[in-house]
Amino acid sequence: MDYFNTIVGQSPALDSLIRSARLVASTDVTVLLKGETGTGKEILATAIQKQSQRADKVFIKLNCAALPESLIESELFGHRKGAFTGAVSNTQGLLQAADGGTLFLDEINSLPVGIQAKLLRFLELGECLAVGDTSAYKVDVRVIAATNADILQQIDAGEFRRDLYYRLNVVPLELPSLAQRTEDIEHLIKHFLALFADTYSIVTPRFSKSALKMLKAYSWPGNIRELRNLCERLSILLAGRTIEPENLPLEFIRTSETANKTTGFMLPETGLELDALEANLIHQALNRTQGNRSKSARLLGLSRDTLIYRMQKHGVASH
Repeated sequence: MDYFNTIVGQSPALDSLIRSARLVASTDVTVLLKGETGTGKEILATAIQKQSQRADKVFIKLNCAALPESLIESELFGHRKGAFTGAVSNTQGLLQAADGGTLFLDEINSLPVGIQAKLLRFLELGECLAVGDTSAYKVDVRVIAATNADILQQIDAGEFRRDLYYRLNVVPLELPSLAQRTEDIEHLIKHFLALFADTYSIVTPRFSKSALKMLKAYSWPGNIRELRNLCERLSILLAGRTIEPENLPLEFIRTSETANKTTGFMLPETGLELDALEANLIHQALNRTQGNRSKSARLLGLSRDTLIYRMQKHGVASH
């Protein structure tokens, strides 16, 4: 089974990400997944593990933000009996439990600074020291980490170790936001509606063209998770019906109204040649940024991979 096929979408940005993830999965390299909340970092981490040489070994997940600082060291590295109040027996940590397999550390940006040095030592030497112990133990664990924060800003603020960041950042994979892959919205909707129709034994609703247009214009601050929750809600409340714009939550309607008020472009009565307009805008963006593709993509509201795809589509040469 190809577990990367569980990641829904066909946009250029997603295709580029999955190509890189496939290469990473075949190695044992440490991976850092970057992306906004709700973009699917845990799903991608699972696909990488399932396609790796450790696929038949243990796969443990830990959200570093879910535990208090007083517990996370013991959770990761284990503790010896009597190391602290309540430590009534020797207890192995998640790294020891994951020996031979993979450990996924979600929200690694929340890991307390005092524990980051111990994680760095493990990544460099494979050594762990249980709380209250004096002898280190060795384990063979692949680490996949994820962050929804800008770690470089945290480094500047003294909240994250620079050396640990570079050790985690061997192969960074950045997940695009849903707003950067609007081409995938319809694919995701179809997937989620079918999922909930099966889960709840209900008739699948459908979105009207005007409702879909409104969804594509929305900024999706909660990304795929927000879209999934919307599809679940509407599947239950409007089973078997056609979903119109007025059936969408208020924030979607407000976004649409704001866009209609603030847009400065009016379609000419004679129409226009959309491909030519898009190519012209790409030229303008590249000229304004002296050919910097990343900056040009930001000016156009695209991901860098989508910009390159559209440059190739229109035969726009690099500057």
